[in-house]
Amino acid sequence: MRYRLVARERASRPMMLAAPFIALGLTCLASLILFAALGKPAGAALHALLLRPFLSWYSFTEVLLKMAPLLIIAQGLAIGFRANVFNIGAEGQFIIGAICASALPVWYPMGGVPFMWPLMVVMGALGGMAYALVAAGLRTRFGASEILVTLMMSLIAIQILNYLLLGPWKDPMGFNFPQSVMFPRDAILPTLFAGARTNVSLYFALVASALAWVMMRHHFQGYQLQVGGMAPRAATYAGFDKRRAVWISLALGGIAAGIAGASEVAGPMGQLQRSVSSGYGYAAIIVAYVGGLNPIGIVASSFLISVVYIGGDAATVSAGLPVAATQVFQGMLLVFYLICLTFIRYRIEQVPGVAVRA
Repeated sequence: MRYRLVARERASRPMMLAAPFIALGLTCLASLILFAALGKPAGAALHALLLRPFLSWYSFTEVLLKMAPLLIIAQGLAIGFRANVFNIGAEGQFIIGAICASALPVWYPMGGVPFMWPLMVVMGALGGMAYALVAAGLRTRFGASEILVTLMMSLIAIQILNYLLLGPWKDPMGFNFPQSVMFPRDAILPTLFAGARTNVSLYFALVASALAWVMMRHHFQGYQLQVGGMAPRAATYAGFDKRRAVWISLALGGIAAGIAGASEVAGPMGQLQRSVSSGYGYAAIIVAYVGGLNPIGIVASSFLISVVYIGGDAATVSAGLPVAATQVFQGMLLVFYLICLTFIRYRIEQVPGVAVRA
């Protein structure tokens, strides 16, 4: 006998809402088995991974700090994903945004530039957008896959970063480390809490979430993007411009990643370093999908992944987990979520009248 997946007439809304929680439960179960197989204290490791970040105020503020770039990038990517425009290179746009934002304090290391950190955020947004629009041009002009182009351009961005930090932007007083000069005080984002590193980039992310919700729920352009993703033929028949959707989707994703990159160097780092390439652009893809590509769901999923990031650091020390455990947990969460989504949207049906030869 053979079986096939048949699309359901309508996906169950309660099950759609339950899918992330089911995926999280399955991920926790699989993690316990994996940690035990590695000879680690599974219960203590999972406790450190998911609960330790809530046991102190400082740890919780670090979760909020991690949440900001993940949330803003994921909101930008989700708009494109719903339009079937897949920007996989947000990491490269993040790096370029960080580089463009760093130009101002590198050129003016003593500060004194009016509205310095706001200008850095704007420069980061423009840099990320310009870098993403290269892929948009190649897609609309030559039919190049934006998946491959944006992914490969991330590698180029890393090499641009290396060139600058090993060459013209290298700090002459930095003991030969590949890093820029330390940024002046007026190039640093204001913090939100005394004694914590959480800064106003969290506000940027929440504002971006609100704008994404308004655009996708109450704006005609958002409606066009969603129709183009769900029913391309209907969108074409209605006169919706697919090329325009590509440009808008990639531009918004690039702006979001660029702002996140600018906020990273003007926030916790305080200078441009190689470590600015921290994988936020790739993790934001998981955040977007686990959030169901819904602006409100993405807020929740970005918080969860941020907890895993901070808890992963604690689990590495307290339970001896490998550094890669955080990425493995994130990967399993995405896989289980996609499996749940598949069975919510499709049902298994036996193909009638098909005999399998022995």
